[in-house]
Parts: sequence; structure tokens; C-alpha cells
Amino acid sequence: MVTEPTVADAVERLKAGRLVAFPTETVYGLGADVFNEEAVRRVFTVKKRPMGNPLIVHVADARMAKRVAAWWPETAERIAAAHWPGPVSMVLPKKERVPAIVTGGGPNVAVRCPDHPVALELLRAFGPLVGPSANVSGEVSPTTAAHVRGTFLERRVMVLDGGACREGIESTVVALVG
Repeated sequence: MVTEPTVADAVERLKAGRLVAFPTETVYGLGADVFNEEAVRRVFTVKKRPMGNPLIVHVADARMAKRVAAWWPETAERIAAAHWPGPVSMVLPKKERVPAIVTGGGPNVAVRCPDHPVALELLRAFGPLVGPSANVSGEVSPTTAAHVRGTFLERRVMVLDGGACREGIESTVVALVG
């Protein structure tokens, strides 16, 4: 009998620099440790995503967002209070420790707090993750674990099954820079 991977399994895999697909309220994300440049590079490779295309960082709350954002204005606090967890990403100046590969070489980072219990459990257990949609670039974004498993081999991408996503469309992005 094959058992489904757990959040604890996913954390171990992420610590090893490997990839984990996780559910959000919008689509399944392809997670990697935001601070591990080699792991983030794997995201670009398996997605066939052009390098230089910035990635959204998923966080469990505003406190975690401050680990990647160098500046957290009152506006960010109000947006987070009103819309997090939820499908709203905020673009803010990045902290220096965030690798350039995450932000496409730019000075800003997009952060969001997904509204899904499995995603939040994973983020609380591990920390911030890059999390673009778990599909090959240019293809339809996955809304079920089966969609992800149909795209990526399990040895390359572990899939945390959290059921079907409610929304099926990516998050709204609000720029709080410039």
C-alpha cells in the first residue's frame, strides 16, 4: 500500500533542496526553499520557465513576510489584515538575503499568504517558499494533485494532496513600490 506524503515528509524534502507541490486556494504551487538558490533553480528547470521571470514567495503570515521584505509599510499591514490569508500578492523591496534568482535580478519581491490549511501548515513548519504554479510554463495551471502528478514525476516533485483548489486562477498582485 502506498501512503500519501505528509507535511513532515515535505519539510524533509525541502530541507534537502528538493521540490514539493502544495495546494493553495487558487492553484497548486511548486515549492522550494526561497533561500536555497540551487533549489530555486530546480523550479525554473522543471517548469521550463525562463530565467529572469520573478517568483512569488509564499508565507504563513505578515511576520514571515518580513523575513523576505526589507520594508513593511502601514499599507502592507492593512492589505495583509484585510486580505490574508487569500489570493493577494504584494510587491515590496526585498531583503538582501533573498537570492537574485527569486526576483529575476530585481530589487523587489512578491509575497502572499495562501488560504489553504495544507499550505499554511507547510509554511509554518518550514518557512517561506517560492511557489509558482506547479505546471510547465505556458500550460494550464493545475487545480488538483492529479494534474500535478500528470505533469511531473514523483521523484522530481513530491505532491501534497489538499484536494481541489477553490479558485482556479492566480492571485491578484499589488505593487507597493515606486
